[in-house]
Amino acid sequence: MIPAQFEYVAPTSVADALAALAQAGDDAKVLAGGQSLLPILRMRLNAPDKVIDLGRVEELRGIREDGDSIVIGAMTTYADVLASDLVREHAGVLHAAVKEVADPQIRHRGTVGGALVHADPAGDVGAPVLALDAELVVAGQGGERTVAAGDFFRDLFETAVGEGELLTAIRVPKHTGWGSRYEKFVRVAHQWSIVAVAATVRVDGGSIAEARIGLTNMGSTPLRATAVEQALVGTAATEDAVRDACAAAADGTNPPSDLNGDADYRRHLATVLTRRAVLAAAGA
Repeated sequence: MIPAQFEYVAPTSVADALAALAQAGDDAKVLAGGQSLLPILRMRLNAPDKVIDLGRVEELRGIREDGDSIVIGAMTTYADVLASDLVREHAGVLHAAVKEVADPQIRHRGTVGGALVHADPAGDVGAPVLALDAELVVAGQGGERTVAAGDFFRDLFETAVGEGELLTAIRVPKHTGWGSRYEKFVRVAHQWSIVAVAATVRVDGGSIAEARIGLTNMGSTPLRATAVEQALVGTAATEDAVRDACAAAADGTNPPSDLNGDADYRRHLATVLTRRAVLAAAGA
């Protein structure tokens, strides 16, 4: 189908983009990578009066070091994340997850910030951002504010980014030396996750000193498996010990039931994939 007619705006700065948003109000949609928005427009599931394309806002691109964190611009593509030595060294679980996103065409056009604001619970970047305890920088005409990843995802396709605001950057604390793994279960290649698990683990002397685990598609938002994280601390990095600790992986989740599997099937998958991800991240 052909999208409904709309006004197209391509600002070159965050300030200009915010001004365009303020002028348009609820009648505008922001175009980041467009991998989710464009199909919606073509199917006329949404018909905004104005589309604000952030593709020319260079200040929203790039990956840089900032003390104990790395900062990823919201318009940074998946491909740029994969090419970044900073991400590979200091945020390995995000690097591992992005490798599983769709295909090379999508990874060269899709953006990390666009995916986070779209907030599809089956998307691959929400869980690792949660597991890394990242902070999201949100800008409005009144200034910037920072939102913890745990407070960013509000509900299905809903985030803390308010009307007239833009996500501008993701600040990721360095997890240097932590092991990482992203276990994703799909039926066909390049599919949205049926269930996936992002695990990053710090091992000290053969035991797990710290663990952070994010779950994909186990509720209306990405989730943290906090019960498993707590159970893993001090656990030997062995298959039997990790299996016992990961038995609670689905606790507190509310997975969907659909043609790919019912909720109980997803709960079982979450337990299996969490065990695999933690063992791989721990080097066991």
